[in-house]
Amino acid sequence: MKLSVIIPVFNEEKTIEKIVNLVLTEKTPKEIIIVDDGSTDGTLKKVQSAILRLRSGQESKIFKQPKNMGKGAAVRRGIENAIGDVLVIQDADLEYDPSDYQRLLEPIVAGETEVVFGSRLKDLKFRISGKSKTPLPLHYLMNRFLSFLTNVLYGSHLTDMETCYKMMTKKVYKNLDLVSNGFEIEPEITAKVLKKGFKILEVPIRTKPRTYEEGKKIKAEDAVWAVFTLVRYRFK
Repeated sequence: MKLSVIIPVFNEEKTIEKIVNLVLTEKTPKEIIIVDDGSTDGTLKKVQSAILRLRSGQESKIFKQPKNMGKGAAVRRGIENAIGDVLVIQDADLEYDPSDYQRLLEPIVAGETEVVFGSRLKDLKFRISGKSKTPLPLHYLMNRFLSFLTNVLYGSHLTDMETCYKMMTKKVYKNLDLVSNGFEIEPEITAKVLKKGFKILEVPIRTKPRTYEEGKKIKAEDAVWAVFTLVRYRFK
């Protein structure tokens, strides 16, 4: 079973080479699809440098958007050009660890489901102090709220609907007819998967959230768009 890893990237010259190397190190046979979303820094050069180290059994495709069009537009272009049996989205920063691919793949390979979400929140407790203090607590609470809203609207039992790691068969992804250009691609994927009746299995993952000083891009207004998107596709 071949995996297509779709990496949308915009101005991530500090991390893109590292994340591509981590994806390459992960042992699953795969193709890497990098969609540069109109970067204006040295991202593309870093990508090309990392791709030179491709291992056998792995392929790469690099696409460059004509301008910055948003994460959703980059993800959709990646999906259009994927040939793997299973697809997963990989953010270009270092928050998500590609070593989780195998654990996410297992239920799909076993035929238990066609859709697996890597949940950051399934085993994560909310703490406001101490060594294990929850990073970015407002983001944690908003993600919990968005997952709660998803469950109310769609009758699901998700803990992390906003996760980047939405792994599913190519057949499912191609069946979603995605249209979003921005970060609202995440709730759109979740909403359409649920509305079409696909079973979502969640597998716990660990992440290392970065701060806005380190380059985090998602903003408060994206949460508003997420609510709008969830409601829109519930009743559309």
